[in-house]
Amino acid sequence: MDSNNLDGGVDAKGMDDLKEPLLKPLDINNKDKRIRTVKFKIGDVECASCATTIESVLGKLDGVKNATVSPIQGQAAVNYIPELINAKKIKEAIEDAGFPVDEFPEQDVAVTRLRIKGMACTSCSESVESALRMIAGVKNAVVGLALEEAKIHFDPTLTDTSCIIQAIEDAGFGADLISSGNDVNKVHLKLEGVNSPEDMSIVQSSLESVEGVNNVEVDFAEKKVTIAYDSNLTGPRSLIHCVEKAGRDLKLYQATLYVPPRRREAEQKHEIQMYRNQFFLSCLFSVPIFFFSMVLPMLPPYGNWLEYKVHNTLTVGMLLRWILCTPVQFIVGRRFYVGSYHALRRRSANMDVLVALGTNVAYFYSVYIAMKALALDKFEGQDFFETSSMLISFILLGKFLEVIAKGKTSDALAKLTDLAPDTAYLLSLDDDGNVISEMEISTQLIQRNDIPADGIVVSGQSYVNESMITGEARPIAKRLGDKVIGGTINENGCLQVKATHVGAETALSQIVQLVEAAQLARAPVQKLADQISKFFVPTVVIAAFLTWLGWFIPGEFGLYPKHWIPKGMDKFELALQFGISVLVVACPCALGLATPTAVMVATGKGASQGVLIKGGNSLEKAHKVKTVVFDKTGTLTVGKPEVVSAVLFSNYSMEEFCAVATAAEANSEHPIAKSIVEHAKRLLKKFGSTEHVMEAKDFEVHTGAGVSGRVGDKMVLVGNKRLMQDCNVQVRPEVEEYVSENEKLARTCVLVAIDGKVAGSFAVTDPVKPEAARVISYLHSMSISSIMVTGDNWATAAAIAKEVGIDKVFAETDPLGKADRIKELQLKGLTVAMVGDGINDSPALVAADVGMAIGAGTDVAIEAADIVLMKSNLEDVVTAIHLSRKTMSRIRLNYVWALGYNILGMPIAAGVLFPFTGIRLPPWLAGACMAASSLSVVCSSLLLQSYKKPLHISAKSA
Repeated sequence: MDSNNLDGGVDAKGMDDLKEPLLKPLDINNKDKRIRTVKFKIGDVECASCATTIESVLGKLDGVKNATVSPIQGQAAVNYIPELINAKKIKEAIEDAGFPVDEFPEQDVAVTRLRIKGMACTSCSESVESALRMIAGVKNAVVGLALEEAKIHFDPTLTDTSCIIQAIEDAGFGADLISSGNDVNKVHLKLEGVNSPEDMSIVQSSLESVEGVNNVEVDFAEKKVTIAYDSNLTGPRSLIHCVEKAGRDLKLYQATLYVPPRRREAEQKHEIQMYRNQFFLSCLFSVPIFFFSMVLPMLPPYGNWLEYKVHNTLTVGMLLRWILCTPVQFIVGRRFYVGSYHALRRRSANMDVLVALGTNVAYFYSVYIAMKALALDKFEGQDFFETSSMLISFILLGKFLEVIAKGKTSDALAKLTDLAPDTAYLLSLDDDGNVISEMEISTQLIQRNDIPADGIVVSGQSYVNESMITGEARPIAKRLGDKVIGGTINENGCLQVKATHVGAETALSQIVQLVEAAQLARAPVQKLADQISKFFVPTVVIAAFLTWLGWFIPGEFGLYPKHWIPKGMDKFELALQFGISVLVVACPCALGLATPTAVMVATGKGASQGVLIKGGNSLEKAHKVKTVVFDKTGTLTVGKPEVVSAVLFSNYSMEEFCAVATAAEANSEHPIAKSIVEHAKRLLKKFGSTEHVMEAKDFEVHTGAGVSGRVGDKMVLVGNKRLMQDCNVQVRPEVEEYVSENEKLARTCVLVAIDGKVAGSFAVTDPVKPEAARVISYLHSMSISSIMVTGDNWATAAAIAKEVGIDKVFAETDPLGKADRIKELQLKGLTVAMVGDGINDSPALVAADVGMAIGAGTDVAIEAADIVLMKSNLEDVVTAIHLSRKTMSRIRLNYVWALGYNILGMPIAAGVLFPFTGIRLPPWLAGACMAASSLSVVCSSLLLQSYKKPLHISAKSA
């Protein structure tokens, strides 16, 4: 199938127009390209002179390109440059001129995602957030420490991405653009035949002229072009065709698909390599220092040469340690100086401050000792050069291992993105729908209305394995008109599929986006770490100073025995060692990583099993759930009602009865209504009726009760007993008896009244899901009570509840009534989860503490629910709550690891055990403990990767 021909393609005459900008430099004025338009209504514009006055006022404003005012409509359209002026100032200028602005449009909120570099702990992420929120126009900013990303909502008329990135860099962090709001669909092309800036400009202009192209970014050096486009209007194959058409005469241009490396993976590899190189460089100097200070002196006579005096009391060993330590302190350790500078400039403190302070004290005190030894012929002093260099080496080792472990926390998300197939077959069809040819193409070249991607079946039938999306092991039958999801597997048979969603709009892409957003969202439990981090570092610095004083002053007054002081040290040096150890043993990084790493792993793991948790808040609330409220139809039951009998209670013929019922129910979207229409049509066909379905006038939906309408000259009601009672329709004893008998069999009776009398009834059954009883039983074992809330009648609801093991039932409840029931339960102090199909249950899903949309495939479900269950199996209700409990347990354990290191490490580092046991924590060992705390927290979170579902319904029962 030939892709859409580009009517917007460039003809020979158009090529001459394209040459005009070629004479100018390639760096076209960006300000002209960034012109925005704002339109609004202006009051008191009575004549053309008023319009001229406003235009004149606006024309004098710096940044306004032009303005047009319509005196008839009282409307203004202003083109302006957002770098120089914003819409708000334009509005104020018009009002200052004496004309009120009646209707001022709400400014569109743009969204951008940035990769943040250089964050070490919670205080860093808070600093980035505060820097972002201070920018004029930023509405909201969320920064994820473990994900190293920021999501920013901003007013594009007041600021832009470049200003946001600049603000982050001013705060001392790096920032790279991941995506912006207009990046929904992007394609990267590699160009051939483009040999000059003139060629590149022709290609760029050709692409920009295509309808649906939003932005074109060119890279002449790499011969690459990136195009953001609207998938409704164009697609990648059309854009490649456009590039090829842009060439003429001897200029032939070729474009091929270019897949850039995954940015996150590339950055993680770069970060790992950077820390590894820094660690090895540090070891190059630190290992010899370690040997010169701690190994060789213990091995006489091999270490005797280190004691030779260079000048006065300065020995060869001290001089070598000084020479080797200096590059580690100032070259390898430069990152700690830079980090400290930016942190202190923000009036905050982080890990860099502690490390820089500790190593500087050790290094410069050692320099003081070395200078004193150089100057005096009778001086004994101990240097700490090995403390400084080994401290930096151990911290870099810890960071190196930490970034490796952190990279694994997003493995589940990477596996999701890999589910999409690499290639597909593109079919060319003739006017009759016959296949002319087929061609294997990259899935990235699929356009809307192509075959295939997310789409609908247009020909053939087969069974499709959707387990990678829904977790449903059993293949699903697919026929004409059925929806299919890109990335799922056709097991047998042949399907032709028309693409309805491509690129970032596919189900798989939306799942990935949902998980990414969830990993960025902060869990409330993280507030503890945020509060602690605000005073953590200053407290540690004070504690280190008090530790030094606590050992130095008693030493000066002889309050502890002299034999406590190690050989080669004095009282001051011993106190200094204890102070430096306290300074570096406490690690705020581990505290900041405790929650986000666990949330990242849990949300990724949940998504891979078909449970989409929308952020840390939803994850945390789910573990508190004590009551689960279930909808009936489509949740506890299969959701495909079938009519099992139709009975008449009047003189109407079955044919007429079915025709009237079909007309009334045809406009309803309810599953029961659809089953009645299908059954009635089958009966009509059986009677040989070819009569066209009549149309219901004055159609009205009675929420939770049924529908009504006028069919021909008859007033028809179709619904439950409540609808009949509300409309004063008498339900005779034989009708009551029929309804009662069916309700005992867990069937729903739908009554049909014509002109105020019950004419007949349909008995509808909806089988209970085979796993429902087991799920309810398992929830009970988790000390969670189950309640059913349904719009169905009491008898049917009670029968279903008895079958699955639910004790409490609220029946004949409309959608708003369901929400009210949930609020009543919440008033009793219960944390309530609502499980529904996400259509009629939206109010209840929103009202619940945790809304779970089961079998979700609608936008309503995803918007209303906190947790989206991709499968139709109820087992994932248990999975969601169980995974939440496991994650919260893991987060608490992470806090134990993080705080445990500090609570135990700081007193030991301060020398509490030294008087009794002689055990002390040298600064370099304290640094190793500091590094180990972060690593242990990340590894603890990674254990969630091994999570297994507590319940697993077999494929047969499913």
